[in-house]
Amino acid sequence: MTEPVEVTRGNSPVVLGLPHTGTFVPPEVEAKLNARGRGLDDTDWHIHTLYDGLLPDATTVRATFHRYVIDANRDPSGVSLYPGQNTTTLVPLTDFDGHDIWDQPPTDQDIAERRAAFHAPYHAALEAELARVKALYGYAILYDCHSIRSHIPFLFDGTLPDFNTGTNLGTTCDPEIEARVVAICAAVKGYSAVLNGRFKGGWTTRHYGRPAEGLHAIQMELAQITYLSAERAPWTYDAGKADRLRAHLKDILDSLANWAP
Repeated sequence: MTEPVEVTRGNSPVVLGLPHTGTFVPPEVEAKLNARGRGLDDTDWHIHTLYDGLLPDATTVRATFHRYVIDANRDPSGVSLYPGQNTTTLVPLTDFDGHDIWDQPPTDQDIAERRAAFHAPYHAALEAELARVKALYGYAILYDCHSIRSHIPFLFDGTLPDFNTGTNLGTTCDPEIEARVVAICAAVKGYSAVLNGRFKGGWTTRHYGRPAEGLHAIQMELAQITYLSAERAPWTYDAGKADRLRAHLKDILDSLANWAP
């Protein structure tokens, strides 16, 4: 069986979280998905490739399982991230367009089993690496890596900005960390950016972001059009677009790595 989490250990104060790039679906789970669900359209396609090597000494913690198995960026208790707004749940019942993805929806027992087999190991690994890095520096910075299609009427109106920085309204990291990321995004020509817009940081950012304890967390949600040929299957990685974007992402990560309280 595929391990639920892959860890690449570094000694930078920055830890990259990658909860949504995995595409592994156990056969017994795949058998219960419908044709739409088996398309895995809501993957954060190629995000691990996009960030690969940008900060060589960064630690990365990557979920290998797909978010349709269980979403590593949702509260394990099932509490909604965005009350009153359309969103997806701990084990999604629909895709981002609001369409059913299951022939046999998960039972409470299914969810409990997946929480233990996938969600818990991912967060145990992430928590351990943040603790290790904090022991080295006295602080740690979690940079949570995400991407999503720029047009999803079920989730938001209009076109999503290219860079969507989330700090849960400034509560999950030191203000200087937020300011550094925002300044870099705002200065990049040809891209749009927003702070704490539709995406304010998922459960990971909110759960680990405790700046008073030396744990800082920030989420970056990228519009997929910035590095994919098109926001539809086969979800092709566009090396030209990606290389341009990678230069700016490297600036962000370098700036975070050079920050100290």
